Amino acid sequence: MESAKSRKAHIMMIPYPLQGHVIPFVHLAIKLASHGFTITFVNTDSIHHHISTARQGDAGDIFSAARSSGKLDIRYTTVSDGFPLGFDRSLNHDQFFEGILHVFSAHVDDLIAKLSRQDDHPVTCLIADTFYVWSSMICDKHNLVNVSFWTEPALVLNLYYHMDLLISNGHFKSLDNREDVIDYVPGVKAIEPKDLMSYLQVSDKDVDTNTVVYRILFKAFKDVKRADFVLCNTVQELEPDSLSALQAKQPVYAIGPVFYTDSVVPTSLWAESDCTEWLKGRPTGSVLYVSFGSYAHVGKKEIVEIAHGLLLSGISFIWVLRPDIVGSDVPDFLPNGFVDQAQDRGLVVQWCCQMEVISNPAVGGFFTHCGWNSILESVWCGLPLLCYPLLTDQFTNRKIVVDDWRIGINLCENNKNVTREQVSANVRRLMIKGETSSELRGNVEKVKRHLKDAVTAVGSSERSFNSFVCEVRSRIETKLCNVVNGLETSRSD
Repeated sequence: MESAKSRKAHIMMIPYPLQGHVIPFVHLAIKLASHGFTITFVNTDSIHHHISTARQGDAGDIFSAARSSGKLDIRYTTVSDGFPLGFDRSLNHDQFFEGILHVFSAHVDDLIAKLSRQDDHPVTCLIADTFYVWSSMICDKHNLVNVSFWTEPALVLNLYYHMDLLISNGHFKSLDNREDVIDYVPGVKAIEPKDLMSYLQVSDKDVDTNTVVYRILFKAFKDVKRADFVLCNTVQELEPDSLSALQAKQPVYAIGPVFYTDSVVPTSLWAESDCTEWLKGRPTGSVLYVSFGSYAHVGKKEIVEIAHGLLLSGISFIWVLRPDIVGSDVPDFLPNGFVDQAQDRGLVVQWCCQMEVISNPAVGGFFTHCGWNSILESVWCGLPLLCYPLLTDQFTNRKIVVDDWRIGINLCENNKNVTREQVSANVRRLMIKGETSSELRGNVEKVKRHLKDAVTAVGSSERSFNSFVCEVRSRIETKLCNVVNGLETSRSD
């Protein structure tokens, strides 16, 4: 019988079905495959359908170009999330996440069983998004090494990890949440309640914590504690305290930033506009890039104020506005005549290749919702940030950007009362040379050096990744040996 060590480790990877999660999963898949692992990458049918629609046809195997160029062993497949393709997941958010909570794992279970029957090289390891609540159950059933991939900062993971402390101290899930500084979470010196993730900023009298979102949070961050390994898309030097607190509990590896600037794998859920011609010839650092990400919604009133503020600022801009930014059922949200008033100073697109745009020398700042991918990409390109967090981790990410790293400024306090005057004034503070802008740009360069140093051959993230590779190979071999020995024992019996 083939020995366990001679068999190639086969990892299945399943991102959460949101573009901000799919992107780092794709890049991690390429990196692992380049280290000799066989990868089966699983998207939902819905995500694949959106990618195909954006490319005006069936996207097919999204890894085909990467596989042929790098001779990588990456297989690609899709699985149902339990809903038909035409189901509007954005408009029916709670219903969709009930399905992810209760139904999706059955489809994953069937897929793993099917691959085991069809392939003489069965899956031996699962890398699943931390927000899935069923990873340990699936891994136990199929005897897989259990790896959780956290695509947000370590600070956010650390706070979710210690929700029990927030609850017992009355800062969360209390009838009258405390408003004083939180200073008892391991690895967190001090954080104000307004800087917690949006789901933890509410009291029982304001919200029903039995809703699907909270049931997912409670189950997911109980389940992650059973993982064999946790991968985190951050850098040890940038979040040492939170990482040390987590690493004291279980094996946690900081391997970020997990992205490639020249990825050939399609991940966009909307058709991308090419902004290269529009940017050509514009002065260095003169254009503001504005994007609120792939998922969060913004109120129509706020969009109107932001639009007028951009016009008032006099700064050139590229504004990414998804068709569903306000809602799937609200197609017209810009002020009348806005595009004409912007003339050649402003470009509005529904989507674009973000790294391609923000790495252009003409772009000098990023007006952002504070998604973690956007923050890492902006720092990589040396851009300061104007912060307008909208939901979930983005409020905590804002704290990292503005208070800890000092590479960005707030659009408004507590995200209330967005006014055109406020938008205009802060856009100019960010973009026009002065004390604030100069200080931000100097600080961005310092953080950027940490990011780029981390992924060099001797950098902390590369060393951490290599350690993980050795450890996961060893754990997979042990499981395979146990299986082989079990089979040989049963045959001899």
